[in-house]
Amino acid sequence: MARGWLWLQLAVAWLPIWVLFTALVMFVHGLPLGAAAFSSARMTAPGALLGIAVYKFASRTPWPHPLRLAFIGVHALAAAAYAVSWYGLIVLVDSALAHRLVLVTGPGVGAFLVTGAWLYIVVAGAAYANLAAQRTAQMEAHAARMQLDALRAQLHPHFLFNALHTVVQLIPADPRSAARAAEQLAGALRIALEERRDLVTLAEEWAFVERYLALEALRFGDRLRIDVKIEMQARNALVPSFALQTLVENAVRHGAAPRVEQTQIAIAAALVADTLILDVADDGAGADLAIPHTGTGLNRLRERMRWLYGERARLEVSSAPAAGFRARLTLPRSAERADE
Repeated sequence: MARGWLWLQLAVAWLPIWVLFTALVMFVHGLPLGAAAFSSARMTAPGALLGIAVYKFASRTPWPHPLRLAFIGVHALAAAAYAVSWYGLIVLVDSALAHRLVLVTGPGVGAFLVTGAWLYIVVAGAAYANLAAQRTAQMEAHAARMQLDALRAQLHPHFLFNALHTVVQLIPADPRSAARAAEQLAGALRIALEERRDLVTLAEEWAFVERYLALEALRFGDRLRIDVKIEMQARNALVPSFALQTLVENAVRHGAAPRVEQTQIAIAAALVADTLILDVADDGAGADLAIPHTGTGLNRLRERMRWLYGERARLEVSSAPAAGFRARLTLPRSAERADE
């Protein structure tokens, strides 16, 4: 956490206590607002500084389940130490302001020690609540990471099955092409298995898709025609790894594979305002979207989008029998590189 942000949070957290002390000083001693605010500040500031130590102590003393007497005893001693230290700092501040040693200040030692213990309870309680919230957020982030890893890992067998099918089909008809396809497959799988990032640049994603299309070109030959229109300014935008590959693989598998005629697949990417649009369309047999389909590639991609972007991304499909199939992925625009 940045130091400036830490101090801002500290100030905001102690502001209500400063206001409360100011009101009490005005009510009990009848001081004007300015004098009361200054007087309460000399008490609040030492408490806030000691509160940092309380937060660190709480982070190193986990809340036990179930609650133990030893835990209560430790915090009782810590509360006494906090109260004594708080009063000691106030004495130092008052002595510095008065240019002489001031041992008894304000309502007296007893009242300050009781108030100090109360402040410790408030600070420690807030610290444990904040630590619990952090742990919950970390657990949710870990769960999201595990889900993303699982979804991404599921893409690898899906791609491997289709690519191996291509190699198997080539073996009896064209052994040399099958050997080249196996080499292409090995290179593509190496990239797929070594890629651990959730987001890559579109240029990196397209380089992988080109390997995949080179593999499929050995299988389909002239039956597969690829039309690519990727804007230069879109190449540095970030996309989920294997997202474009999933769209293209879906077009090849369901658009080109069932046909003996030539199939054209149009691949486009463009930046529009604050969004990146990936569009993959084929002129294959199409599908009736009113009938439920069992395909998993697009479903897993859609689920990954939900984990990565929430409602800020969407995957839309359009098709009809004998009218081809189109998949459009709309993502929040980003021109930064993925470093993870």
